[in-house]
Amino acid sequence: MKIFLDANILIAVLNKEYPLFTNAARIISLTENNKFKVYTSPLCLAIAFYFSGKKSGDAVARKKIAIMSQQLHICNTNAIAVSNTIQNNRILDFEDGLQYYSAVDAGCKIIITEDTEDFYFADIEVINSENFLKQYVYHLSKK
Repeated sequence: MKIFLDANILIAVLNKEYPLFTNAARIISLTENNKFKVYTSPLCLAIAFYFSGKKSGDAVARKKIAIMSQQLHICNTNAIAVSNTIQNNRILDFEDGLQYYSAVDAGCKIIITEDTEDFYFADIEVINSENFLKQYVYHLSKK
């Protein structure tokens, strides 16, 4: 299953933001599980770097992003994503539109974010980290 991680999931891990850190770190660890392909976008990484740099300094943030980006699949944010976002009148937040169309282009079936309401326009599933773990990870481990 291909899943897409929004910037707030990455930030929670990079900055060890509790209580979200526990769920977010568990989701990122799914990169080691062959049932999941975990994606994010360059824009999410840039946002995460910004907030990590604010907390830890740019040098530390760069090291953290380097490690994280080696674990994740990075999808394209390209001219098609820009065009689709502009053409979709339902999308009010341009950045969310770019994330959405990047995820769709990569074939992701789920977007994991703590701001699920930001993706009200989505035609794929949007879920928070806790519910994703309950529905897709803990459920699968019991089979």
